[in-house]
Amino acid sequence: MSSLWAHSPAPGSSRWHSLVDHLRSTAELARRFAVPFGGGDVAYWLGALHDVGKAACAWQDKLAAVAPTGRPVGIDHKSLGTRIAFERGLGAFAGAVFGHHGGLIDSPNLREAFRRRLSDAPDNVASAERELPGLLPDLPERLDHLVPADWRADPLVGEMALRLCYSALVDADSLDTSAHFQGLASPRVRPDADFGHLYKLFEQRRHDELAGRGGTPIGSLRERVYTDCLAAAERDRGVFRLGAPTGAGKTLASGGFALRHAEKHGLRRVIVAVPFLTVTEQNAAVYRRLLDEDDVEPVVLEHHSQADFDDPKAGRWARLAAENWDGPFVVTTFVRLFESLYARKPSAMRRVHRLAHSVIVLDEVQALPHAMLAPILDGLRLLVRHFGATVLLSSATQPSFWALDEFKGVPCTDLIHDTPKLVSDLRRVRYEWQLDPKPTLADIADQAASEAAALVVVNTTADAKAVFDQWRDTEPDGVAWHLSTRMCPHHRRRVLEKVRARLNRSERVLLVATQLIEAGVDVDFPVVFRAMAPADSLLQAAGRANREGRMPDGGRVVVFAPEDGGQPPTYKTLVGCTGRQFGPDKADPDDTEALGRYYRNVYDVLNLADGQHVGKRIQHARGRWQFETVAEGPMDASTKRRDRRLAFRIIDDDGIGVVTPQGAETPELRRELEQLIEELRLAPVPDLAKLRRLQAYTTNLHPSALRQPGVMALMRPILGNEVRRGVLVEWVGEYDDAIGISLDPKPEQFVL
Repeated sequence: MSSLWAHSPAPGSSRWHSLVDHLRSTAELARRFAVPFGGGDVAYWLGALHDVGKAACAWQDKLAAVAPTGRPVGIDHKSLGTRIAFERGLGAFAGAVFGHHGGLIDSPNLREAFRRRLSDAPDNVASAERELPGLLPDLPERLDHLVPADWRADPLVGEMALRLCYSALVDADSLDTSAHFQGLASPRVRPDADFGHLYKLFEQRRHDELAGRGGTPIGSLRERVYTDCLAAAERDRGVFRLGAPTGAGKTLASGGFALRHAEKHGLRRVIVAVPFLTVTEQNAAVYRRLLDEDDVEPVVLEHHSQADFDDPKAGRWARLAAENWDGPFVVTTFVRLFESLYARKPSAMRRVHRLAHSVIVLDEVQALPHAMLAPILDGLRLLVRHFGATVLLSSATQPSFWALDEFKGVPCTDLIHDTPKLVSDLRRVRYEWQLDPKPTLADIADQAASEAAALVVVNTTADAKAVFDQWRDTEPDGVAWHLSTRMCPHHRRRVLEKVRARLNRSERVLLVATQLIEAGVDVDFPVVFRAMAPADSLLQAAGRANREGRMPDGGRVVVFAPEDGGQPPTYKTLVGCTGRQFGPDKADPDDTEALGRYYRNVYDVLNLADGQHVGKRIQHARGRWQFETVAEGPMDASTKRRDRRLAFRIIDDDGIGVVTPQGAETPELRRELEQLIEELRLAPVPDLAKLRRLQAYTTNLHPSALRQPGVMALMRPILGNEVRRGVLVEWVGEYDDAIGISLDPKPEQFVL
């Protein structure tokens, strides 16, 4: 057996990777990852069988031949293990073996796919099978009894179970392979966290911080919210709802709930997902302050990279550097969470098994895309009911999810005892409306400039730049500021720090931002101007006015319909629904009953319950275990290509991840980042730690930017050798100190 190899030596090494060692290590790791959701034995045998095809003489000979070059072997090694798993009773779960490199395929096509591959090279099959008793002497004749009964009883439960088992397999495979190429004695797997210790640390540091701040008019209300959340954390696992108004301290309250609940129920990790990068930055910073300790591996892991490590053009071993959420407290985005859950490729799905037996906090849950609510809500229901998760839905504008089929009958616990009273007690603003006649953006810029401090929130990055340019020409240095996704996260963080400092000193300050500032970003302006938008966005913007409740007459929120402003295409219908419920002589956006009517109207107008709606079609494909159809859309009979418009997507258009070392605060840091980028370019196996380091300087450009003349030439690939959607590139063009990436923009670069 010692002569059978799984991988050739790493560059500069002479150590080959034993096939039997790789199979056993992968199997044991996969079992460890899958035990919490009841799939340990299934995952073990998927891991043990995933590479048995490498025992073929032809494969071994070719590996020896290509080892000095680093080229791939190029001979099928997955189909034999697939056939064995399939025929011994794992059925469609064998698709995890077949897809451990290329991705899950539609299960109805699995049998034909592996049989066709095997029939192409019968000699390879025979030579590998001869080695099977030596490789896996304990392989049972039947494996079907290992599959839990509820996985077989309900197709949607089984489909989710296969996703989790596949995730456990590909994460285990990647970790064991990475360990070999990095010269490690064994895979790096972080031990389970001590949530009792983390909860106590969080409580102590939170107490110390609040003691140092001094009281505010709403401090006692925030403490009431926090106390209610901790009391609810003692309840059994399930779906929870935190419907507190903006400014009620939901970030700390949901964090405290999650840590205490994880300790109480022995859960594996906390995963906080938010809609926008700015919120991951802010929330991660808060949680790091309360949880990370000196000289200890960081507790909080922030993940929002958009790079596609499964793209072959990203490099042969790029997928080994994909994020696998090995930290106990993960802060990520809705895009990364749900597009991972409903992906089919190994890099995107490595982390999915972490969702089972975890606390999943969805912050600003109103921002989930309506078109995808059916698969999102059903996935959450399954994770809670069958895979040991707890889900917390947190928002000042709680959507009416229980009006939709996927959540009907799902039990829910409200964390706040009396939400209407809390809303009334926390009402801190009054609304004004400028809808007819419509002002121009210049008019709004002038109105804001007449205030001592004002925030203007617009719908596109182009509108934000237009308002800022008007201020930049007329205001003294340090007064006017800009915030949008053209700026890298670290740049945005520095702007927010400077803006908050000026507000705290009661200095004059003007800030224009896109909608990214609305979801949980902690700023407190006396006046907020908000371009007309969906109702939940109006209320979220209002949460940035008089946030601490210090103004006796309340803050002002001016809702305006800009004559020359843009808006994302998805806004038209939602703004129409908003106008039916809110406005002059109608309800204000903080009216909870009107907000409920608004959401139900949106669901009806968008036909979310219609069987032909994209969300329902995705659900139908899930029930048939059609993984390619879910991730990439159904096959179009006329074009013979998949219709991506009908695929699962949180964002319609994948952007391009752009690293901007120019956004560094100092020349020394910029040089350090440029060196890091060069090291990643040259490394045969990209280093995950280095990629994490670049996240603070990575933003995402809308695909329309790539169509602008000359823009492509200003990007250099970091992984792979081509600039395209889904890859990670370095920006070598202009980067404005105030507004970030300079594209000499054409109209309408929408916020991602």
